[in-house]
Amino acid sequence: MSRRTRVRFAPSPTGPLHMGGVRTALYNYLFAKQKGGDFILRIEDTDQQRFVPGAEEYIIESLKWCGIEPNEGVGFGDGPHAPYRQSERKAIYRQYALKLVESGHAYYAFDTPEELEARRKELESAGGAFSYGCATRLNLKNSLILTQEEVDRRLAAGEPYVIRLKVPELDTIVLHDLIRGEVRVESNLLDDKVLFKSDGMPTYHLANVVDDYLMQITHVIRGEEWLPSAPLHVLLYRAFGWEDVMPQFAHLPLLLKPDGNGKLSKRDGDRLGFPVFPLNWTDPVTGEVSSGYREKGYYPKAFLNVLALLGWHPSGEQELFSIDELVEAFSLERVSKAGAKFDPEKTKWFNEQYLRKQDDTGIAQRLRLSVHEAYTLDANDPRWSDDYLLQAVALLKDRVQFESELLPTGRYLFEAPVKYDEAVIAKRWKPERAAFFLALCEAFAALEPFNAETAEQSFQSVAAAQGLKPGEVLQLFRVILSGQGGGVNLFGMVALLGRQQCIDRIQAALVKLQQTA
Repeated sequence: MSRRTRVRFAPSPTGPLHMGGVRTALYNYLFAKQKGGDFILRIEDTDQQRFVPGAEEYIIESLKWCGIEPNEGVGFGDGPHAPYRQSERKAIYRQYALKLVESGHAYYAFDTPEELEARRKELESAGGAFSYGCATRLNLKNSLILTQEEVDRRLAAGEPYVIRLKVPELDTIVLHDLIRGEVRVESNLLDDKVLFKSDGMPTYHLANVVDDYLMQITHVIRGEEWLPSAPLHVLLYRAFGWEDVMPQFAHLPLLLKPDGNGKLSKRDGDRLGFPVFPLNWTDPVTGEVSSGYREKGYYPKAFLNVLALLGWHPSGEQELFSIDELVEAFSLERVSKAGAKFDPEKTKWFNEQYLRKQDDTGIAQRLRLSVHEAYTLDANDPRWSDDYLLQAVALLKDRVQFESELLPTGRYLFEAPVKYDEAVIAKRWKPERAAFFLALCEAFAALEPFNAETAEQSFQSVAAAQGLKPGEVLQLFRVILSGQGGGVNLFGMVALLGRQQCIDRIQAALVKLQQTA
């Protein structure tokens, strides 16, 4: 009987969620949705010393912003396997740790940190390396060599201990990774990992495997950094007798720096000027703020589209995917083993494509907020109207990559220029050009109707009457209206500014240009 597909995203609340973590969550989400299964959020907070206040809330908010919400888990509603925060499941882990001791697959170890450090230094001085495993465990202080009475006495006295997995000797551990194929590891290369500590907290390894079993996880899709732990987890499934329900593993490739040399880190983002986190993060200790994609103006769907293609390669040439298209197309078989280079410029390009697909009305409403913050406009000012803002968006939309760039890029649509492009003025302005622009003002004043098409025709007619080619005064006309040598469609801008605003700007420019001539 086939099992229902169940996957989990299981971050630790030790800081902000890296974009690589978001990619892991996305791949889990896509896989679950495609299979008609469940996507779970589990918080793995067993390492209390590394716990960072606010990190858990940050993880939840990031997933919500991205729109990849779990079916069940911390912050998303309890399901049948609650609680989903490992610190609330401590009693469960103790029970399973003791089962391993009873079955002979694990043992109590009473070595103090000082004793282990002394043994490590002793071996290093002899040219060796210390590992707590099959080669050393019978010469250390643990229940494999102590009598049962001595073990019971130490436990009753409250002596600190850990429970370690007893890794079998001379065994070959084989697992099939859905991305990397067959992985084989000799057990003698593994140490006896700590599974449980006397303070009642499990280590990652025990809690991870027990929770995946109890939560009926069918596929573990996680980062490449966890691949070295996979053989240990296979041994735990064996020890518990859970091999028949052991999940399938898929270890995702690393996200690499733009130059491909090494794992992408916060320092790379700081150095090269791009975020590595989905949202802004304020360090609770230092107060340092790290930038996020949301605050930088990225659309969440564009951000997800970028992440989806960092490691996964679709079968065709398509680059822009809706979330439904990603669900349909995604497959672990097309995820590469090699690391994926992050390209911050390509990421901007993706946002630009999503901006062009946005509804102009929604953008205009958000532009209104920016205009309101930047200017004090009378309620009857045409620049405040829905129609004006919609036309401004239509003109500017294809010239920016972010909505936040609309007003800075098109400021001349909302205020007259006070400076003029010096290079264009030096090249194109001559005092005798004033006659053309005065004639243009007269023509505009009489023009009916006044729109982009009639304004362009009027411009050409006046130029011809003055014995000029339109190209001789076209860029100069743009600079007079906007202050810039380039920009939006010129006569679209003329129509939006309107007759009187164009005349006013021409007259103001002529005064300044004649004063400086």
